[in-house]
Amino acid sequence: MKEKVNLKKPELLLPAGNLTRLKTAILYGADAVYLGTPDMSLRTKSAFTLEDVIEGIEYAHQFGKKVYLTLNLFSHNKDIEKLPQFLETVKKVKPDGLIVSDPGVFQFCKSHAPEIELHISTQANVCSWLTVDFWQKQGASLVVMAREVSFEELAEIRNKCPNIKIETFIHGSMCMTYSGRCLLSNFLAERGANQGSCAHSCRWGYKLKIKLKDNTEHEIEVNEDNKELFDFFLEEEIRPGQLIPFEEDVSGSYILNSKDLCLLPKLDEYIKIGLDSFKVEGRNKTEFYAGSVARVYRAAIDDYLADPKSWNHQDYMAEINAVANRGYTLAFHDGRLTNLAHDYESTGSTSFYEFAGRVVEWQEDDLIFEAKNMLQAGDVLEFLSPFQRQPILLRIYQFINAKTGEVTDKIHAGVKPQIRINASEFHLIAREDLKKSLPEFSLIRKERLNIESEKLKVESRNLSHQLEAGEIKEQKYDDKKKRYFESLKIADDKICPRTPRIGVEGCCGKGCNGCLIFWHDEKYSKARQLMKDKKIGEML
Repeated sequence: MKEKVNLKKPELLLPAGNLTRLKTAILYGADAVYLGTPDMSLRTKSAFTLEDVIEGIEYAHQFGKKVYLTLNLFSHNKDIEKLPQFLETVKKVKPDGLIVSDPGVFQFCKSHAPEIELHISTQANVCSWLTVDFWQKQGASLVVMAREVSFEELAEIRNKCPNIKIETFIHGSMCMTYSGRCLLSNFLAERGANQGSCAHSCRWGYKLKIKLKDNTEHEIEVNEDNKELFDFFLEEEIRPGQLIPFEEDVSGSYILNSKDLCLLPKLDEYIKIGLDSFKVEGRNKTEFYAGSVARVYRAAIDDYLADPKSWNHQDYMAEINAVANRGYTLAFHDGRLTNLAHDYESTGSTSFYEFAGRVVEWQEDDLIFEAKNMLQAGDVLEFLSPFQRQPILLRIYQFINAKTGEVTDKIHAGVKPQIRINASEFHLIAREDLKKSLPEFSLIRKERLNIESEKLKVESRNLSHQLEAGEIKEQKYDDKKKRYFESLKIADDKICPRTPRIGVEGCCGKGCNGCLIFWHDEKYSKARQLMKDKKIGEML
C-alpha cells in the first residue's frame, strides 16, 4: 500500500535559450521556464526575439505553465535609459515574473510595474535567511539561493522564512567561483562573466612554463623518462613551508574545471524541507538537454510524491547519465566541496548517447524528423516519448529525404536534413498510438561510438558521483580511474595547442569577440572590423 503524504510539490524550472527549447521543456514536464533577451539580461546569447517571447508565453500558458523573464544584469548608466521601454514591453507580453539581481533595477521595477512578481536572481548571492528576509521586506516574491548554500542552511532558511518562495539549483553547470562572481573571463578573454558573456576560462587547459634569465620561455615537458625527477608545488605567501602539489599531464591541467551539479541522489531530502522551485541550469544547451533533463526530474519528483517509501534515486540515474555532462557532483550539498567536485584531467561533456534528432511534424502516417548528428544504416534510434518512461526503439536501414525522396544509407547533419519514416516501420505500435506518443518536438537519441578512453572517462565520472554520495568504496573508483589514465597514452605528435574549442589550434574562428588571440593577432584584423557591427555574443 502506498504511503499517503502531504508534501509541497516543487516547481520544476527549466532554461529556454530559444523557442524550440522552451516548447521542448514544456512538453517534457517543466512547470515553468526562464528566458531572456540579449540586451537587458545575463543572456547575451539568447536567440529570442520579441515575437518569440510572446509566442513562448502564450504556448506555456495554454498548458498552465509559467514563464519568467530575466532582467538580471548589473546595470551601468547606459542600461538605465532602456528600462522604461523594456518594462512597457514586459507589461504587454505578461510574463509570470521578472528575475532581477540589481537592487536599483528591483526598485525601478517595483515602482513602475508593481503588478509583476519580482524574483531575486542567484547573481545576487543570497546565502542566509537574513538576506532572504531583507528581500521579502522589499517586496520580492521569490529568492533564488546561491549555489554555495548547503542543504543544512537551506533547511534553516526555509524554517525561518516560511512566507516567501525559495528556489535552488538542482542540476547543471557549476561556476568555479562564487555564483558567477568571476573576473577570470574578463582578464583572459575580455568577456564579462557578470554580463552574461562568460568565455568559460575555467574550462581551459593550462600548461606549466618557465622563463630563464635570458628572457626565453620554455615549456616543461614531463614524460615517462623524466617524470620521477620533478615535483611541482605552489607555496602561499602566508603559509611558508606548506607546499601544495601542482600536477600536469600531456593534456594540460584543468585546475579550475568544476563538474556539473546533479542533486538527483538527494532529491527526496530537498522535497521534504518544502522548497518551492527546483532550477536547472543550461540556457545555452540544446533542446535535447532541456527535454531529457526535464523528463528525468519530472518522473523523479512525481514518483516521490506518489510513493515516497518506495522511491529510489537509482531508478533515474541511467537516464540522467545519458545526458552529456562533465561528470556530476553534489557540490555544496554538505557544505564544502570535496576533492571529487572538480575534474583536473579533462573538460568537455560526454555520455554514452548523443542527440540524433527531433520530430518536426507528422504528414499523414509519416513521421518527419530533423537529424542533429550523423546517422548510418543499422543505427538504433531511441524515440523519447514525453508520455512514457521507456524509449521507443527502431533500427533504421535507410534514410528517405522528406523533401526530395532521395534514399541513402548515411546522412550528415550539417544541412539539417529532414527524414521520413512511415508509422508501419514501428511494428509493435498502432499508428494512432504512435502519433500520440511522439508529437512535435519529441526527441530522438542514439548510442555514441565512443573510443575506449571515452568509455572509461564516462564510467569513472559516474563512479565519482556515486562515491561522493557514499554509495561505493573509494577503491572501485580508483581502479576505474587508473584504467582511464592508462588508456590515454598517445604519441607526442598527436598533441596540439588547446584553445576554448578543444583540439583547435589558435582562434576557433567563430568570431565571438572573446579570446585574446582574436583581439591581438594581425591575421584576425579583418574579422575584428566585421565584429564592430555585431551585437555582443553574435557570431561572424
